[in-house]
This record gives sequence, structure tokens and C-alpha cells, in this order.
Amino acid sequence: MPNVELIAVGTELLLGQLADTNTAYIAAHLADIGIDVFATHSVGDNRSRISSAITSALARADGVIMTGGLGPTVDDLTKESVCDALGLDEVLHEPSLLRMQAMFAGIGREMRENNRKQAMLPRGADVLENPNGTAPGFIVWTADGPFVACMPGVPREMKPMLEDYLRPALCRRFALKNSIFTRSIHCISIAESEIDHRIGDIFAKSENPKIAVLAHDSRIDVKLMAKTESYESAQAMFAPLQREIMERLHGHVYGIDATSLESAILDALRARNLRLATAESCTGGRIAAAVTAIPGASDVFEGGIVAYDNRVKEQQLGVAATILRDDGAVSESVVLAMAAGARRHFAVDVAVATTGIAGPAGGTDEKPVGTVWIAVDRQGAAPEARCLHLRGDRQTIQARATTAALALLWRQLSA
Repeated sequence: MPNVELIAVGTELLLGQLADTNTAYIAAHLADIGIDVFATHSVGDNRSRISSAITSALARADGVIMTGGLGPTVDDLTKESVCDALGLDEVLHEPSLLRMQAMFAGIGREMRENNRKQAMLPRGADVLENPNGTAPGFIVWTADGPFVACMPGVPREMKPMLEDYLRPALCRRFALKNSIFTRSIHCISIAESEIDHRIGDIFAKSENPKIAVLAHDSRIDVKLMAKTESYESAQAMFAPLQREIMERLHGHVYGIDATSLESAILDALRARNLRLATAESCTGGRIAAAVTAIPGASDVFEGGIVAYDNRVKEQQLGVAATILRDDGAVSESVVLAMAAGARRHFAVDVAVATTGIAGPAGGTDEKPVGTVWIAVDRQGAAPEARCLHLRGDRQTIQARATTAALALLWRQLSA
């Protein structure tokens, strides 16, 4: 099975001025056709460094796929670097030049001489058409086997070029039959170390499918990856592993593949014929936003109140002034009162509430920044509240508090 390395070109990537979304997109498409990605790299707009990166990658891999550096300006140096690495010269690709001239004429703009540079390609390269921009992509197949493929860095140009031209070319070249299929088992409210403890023996003995554990904030994915010839074959390979893993992680698995925590919550509410409301302070409406981002949320979501000021907590949610005075806004008693108040206000079956200190100011020795209380109040069940001590900047604390509140809600609904 062929393997490649990916190189994203652009000094702006190294300065943090632009996020590289191309690499993940390309890697996912290569996995679909059974090509392994061995490594990824980012390189600035420096001819010798780009050339060196290509040479090094070709010494390890069957091919290199690059994005960026195909524009008309002096710092667009990808083609020149490919030629340096492979010992090639550049030649004018007349069809690309003519297409470029027609494109500029069609929009009534003069084509500058520096745009002509984009039609100069390494000698012997196969062209990858670019109907969405001026710069063509290309593939150079070397005499001893490895290849170098280059595409624009602009995602709206790169994506169709990859799907319509590069991917089919690689399938033909390598006669690819196997693909890499994946299955994600989504977990919540469990530590990565605990998952490793529960399924470590399965992880160690499984080669195909392989197993990986991917942690992101409060959510963890157990990912299964199978190399096989068909979707049906992959499902048969996944089934026994998935069943055993879900048994061992019972109570923490909220969904598979495309199922999000929010959609799992909505499904649980529908299954139980329950309606939901929210009362948020430190999360500022993020819980309500997460829930309503799912189509069909109106089936079970009634509404929410952002009770940031204590007067809103009192007047809209009925939180007693004495509780706010004696225990403070960030307290178990207040978050429980907020959840109960939201349930009464909206006349719903279940409500989730948050209150806390997201920072950067407002913390004390007793209640430092990152102190967050979350609560769920559900008709017919005992209300539940938890205190969290979260780390990070304001946005991170708010995001983690939102996930934790949704997780508590899901656990309540799944009990």
C-alpha cells in the first residue's frame, strides 16, 4: 500500500496567521482510497527549505503532496523548489496560459505578466486542472517511482482539484483496491487513562482494525480503522470490536460516527417525550446555541435564559435574594435554584443550568477563576449539581463548562 508525506507551504502558516485546514482534508481523502500518510510538514516561503523538505520526504515515502506556493508573486516558490529537488527545468504549458487569458478576459480584467508564471510547469508534469482559479496543479512522476503532486493552497481551489483530478490519478497509478474505513465511538465523562485501563488489552492485540484513542477537551473518541476492499467488509470487521468496547465503556458511550453529544441528547429527550430549557450565566447561551444548532431541536427545546446579572436570576428564574447574598452567585444552591427556576418558567420536564467564574478577573481564594457549578433539574428525579475547577482562558473555560453541562444532562437522561 503506497504512503505519502504532505507539505503545506506558506510563511503565514508558521507565523500562526493562517490555519492549515488542507492537510487534514487531504489526509482524510487519501485514507478513503488506501494511501497512508506517514508525516505532515509546514514550510515557509523559502526555496532552499522547500526543496530540502521535498528531497527528505521522497527519501522516505512513495510520494509527496504539496499545497500552496503556486501563486503569481515572487514569494510563490513551490514549482521552482520542485524543479530544484528533481533536477528539472520549467516549460510553458500553453493550454493553461490560454485558459488563464480567457478567464481574465471573461471578468474584464487585464492579465498581468506575473500571472504567466503560473502557467510555467516542471518539464514532463501532468497537469491538474483548476476550474476555480488561475493556478493549475501538477504531478511529476519520477523515473524511479516516487511522485510529487502540487495543488493551490486556497481550499476552494484545492478541494475540487483533489477530488476530481489528483485522487483518480493516484488510484490509476497504484491500482488501488483497498480503502481505509473508520468508525468512531464517542465517549464522555471518562478519563483517557481509564479508557486505556478498560480496553488496553484489545488495543494491544488488534492490528486490523487498528484502534486509537483521541482526546479533545471533555470528549474522547475510540477510533477503529480497517483496511479492506469494501464498506461491507469493514462493517463486519468493526462489529465484534465495537460491541466489546461499548460493553467495557458502558455508561460513557453517547454515539457512533456522526452522532454528536447534542444530537444524542435530543434523541434521548424525544425517546422519553421530554422538553428541555436552559438557564446560563457563565456559559452565556452556549448550551442553548449548541442544542439549537441541531436541525429539529424545536421538537424538544423550549427556550433558554442567559441570567448573567443577579437581578435576572431573581426576576426571571426566581432565585431567592437571600441565597445570592449568603452563598454567592457561584454556588451549589444558586445553580440548583436556576435549574428549578428554568423548569418552572418554561413549564418543561428538564432544565440544565450553569454559573461560574470564567475570568480573567473575578476570582477569589475561595472561588478562583475556573470555578463553575452545573446542575440538572428533571421532573421525577432528584436534582443533581456538580462543581468544576476548569483551567484555560475565558473562551476555553466557557467551552469546557458547556460540554460538562451537556455531559451531565446526557448522563441524567441515559440513567
